[in-house]
Amino acid sequence: MSTAPLFLVDALPAGDRAVLDGPEGRHAATVKRLRAGEAVLLADGRGGLAHAEVDAAGRDTVALTIGDRSVLAPPAPRVLLAQALVKGDRGELAVEMATEAGVDGILPWRASRCVVRWDDGPRGDKALARWRSTVREATKQARRPWLPVVEEPVTTEALARRVAGAAGALVLHEGATVPLAELAGELPAAGDLLLVVGPEGGVSDVEIEMLTAAGARPVRLGHEVLRASTAGAVALGALGVLTGRWH
Repeated sequence: MSTAPLFLVDALPAGDRAVLDGPEGRHAATVKRLRAGEAVLLADGRGGLAHAEVDAAGRDTVALTIGDRSVLAPPAPRVLLAQALVKGDRGELAVEMATEAGVDGILPWRASRCVVRWDDGPRGDKALARWRSTVREATKQARRPWLPVVEEPVTTEALARRVAGAAGALVLHEGATVPLAELAGELPAAGDLLLVVGPEGGVSDVEIEMLTAAGARPVRLGHEVLRASTAGAVALGALGVLTGRWH
């Protein structure tokens, strides 16, 4: 039996009837082709979740009967991914996989060895919008009631300040001697846990020094060297097991 599709709305309906319209209604009616009697989920991206049933579908709208509502507590610890900018669609792949793996927020990182820069201006705004759109779609795909926030790009200096304020911070680095798997029992149970993934060219020595001075701990996933676009999702899977977040 398939899971009911999830649609993101600005706010959950207050009554027992609602109409899903706009882009979400169009997607439900013309792409998903929902019909009367089918179950759907509505989420506000802030933990609010409502079960609903389709009454009727129009051209770009779907009429719903609202059932049970619930508010899910935010995950703990809150895992943030500082993802170095990656060339082409690999950046979108990175945030898509991270969202489906359970990340709670994403900081695009302008690391020194990034090929792309996302300079201020229309091109940078467009690239950031693509990441945010990708995360939104991945949230729906994964049926997540919490929508990860993709923040404005950060420099290494700004990232170091975020590391200093986090409950814990890890930097994936091929030269690290400590495997991530050995940190069971050492990770924070609450607050922000920041995971830093560098670009294809790796994290520079200067950046490692800045981040470790701020409190980050270099770790490795294993003996293999993963792409910048996939390392975050693999590490998030490991963190889910180590922290018990998905148990």
